[in-house]
Amino acid sequence: MVSGNLPFVATYESLAAAGPVLDALGDPTRRAILETLRTAGPCSVGALADRVPVSRPAISQHLKVLGAVGLVQYESRGTRNIYRVHRAGLDDLRDWLDQFWGDTLNAYAEHIHRSEEEQR
Repeated sequence: MVSGNLPFVATYESLAAAGPVLDALGDPTRRAILETLRTAGPCSVGALADRVPVSRPAISQHLKVLGAVGLVQYESRGTRNIYRVHRAGLDDLRDWLDQFWGDTLNAYAEHIHRSEEEQR
């Protein structure tokens, strides 16, 4: 029997940095929280709980996960923490995804080069 709670094991070099971000974004509630912060701007836990249909304690737990991988930051204001998207937290994921684009462009360049050689 395989456990559904196995931790991410960074055995694949190219996924070492992006893997934890992908894991965090694998949860639909976390994606909803991140999207809410992106569109609504900085929010407290209470404001997020008003917009995302989960409890305040659940929002707090999801924010801890998002914060641990660098996707959100917070600023303390009195007794509240105000959370915002930390765009630099997406850099590792963006770099990993850009590899696919680079591979596609290289394949296209090779195709053009072969086509030009065939026409000669």
